[in-house]
Amino acid sequence: MKNEHVKIFSGSSIIVNRLKSLLEEENISSIIKDNINMSKVSGFGPLGQSIELFILNSDVEKAKPILDKYKEQINS
Repeated sequence: MKNEHVKIFSGSSIIVNRLKSLLEEENISSIIKDNINMSKVSGFGPLGQSIELFILNSDVEKAKPILDKYKEQINS
């Protein structure tokens, strides 16, 4: 299977950056796509949860417990 990036989370900048940090502690690299800044450049307003976090599909299983625990923390 080809390694591709898949979106695992979207939210505010602070929340996404914290999750990125947690993943990095476990040696899982990630990419942030900031639709807010991209929309400012293009002249359009952002929609919804505009900060997205992507990881390689080969890391999804390793990241799942971290993501689940983090979602539980931010939703409680």
